[in-house]
Amino acid sequence: MAKVKICGISHEVEINIMNELRPDYIGFVFWSKSKRFIAPEHAGLLKSKLRRGIGAVGVFRNASLESVAMCVEVANLDMVQLHGDETVEYIAALREYIRRPIIKAFKITTAIEAERAMSTPADYAMLDAGTGDGKTFNWSLIGTHNRRAYFLAGGLNAGNAAEALSITPQPYCLDVSTGVELNRLKDYRKCMQFILAVRNFKRKK
Repeated sequence: MAKVKICGISHEVEINIMNELRPDYIGFVFWSKSKRFIAPEHAGLLKSKLRRGIGAVGVFRNASLESVAMCVEVANLDMVQLHGDETVEYIAALREYIRRPIIKAFKITTAIEAERAMSTPADYAMLDAGTGDGKTFNWSLIGTHNRRAYFLAGGLNAGNAAEALSITPQPYCLDVSTGVELNRLKDYRKCMQFILAVRNFKRKK
């Protein structure tokens, strides 16, 4: 069964929803240009209210090693997600800095890009539409062979989660943000429906 990550958490009311619905991961966005940006200190306060067993992932874009390490410490992060132009060398250096699992996101528009993403030295690849506008990419580009654990993102919602799972080789985790929002806040019903869609999915034999 695929796991669920709900990204872009920035308010205590959203933490309350997460504590009740219990996704596997939540995401805090530390890229200052994002509409979901959260300060490390605020993220740390929210993390302190998060139910044990739900992992907190920090999302970064071309941040310095020192900045990522500071956020990991202040917000007590469990994983780090990279959404910029981070190199293989950067990932290796960051791993020594933070000692946390690393997710590297890739914008997928071709099968070759999907193949390259799977070879990242990060602990997990994230295959994403990369636009942040709630649109999906062509999931069939991933192919049929799941060679490693990966996150699937981009335009997901309760209405298409089962389709995404049926087309792709079993993802480790489905990542959602816009698809479970109402008025730019995480919506209880949409979050619940998404989580149920993922956890109730059964692949046809």
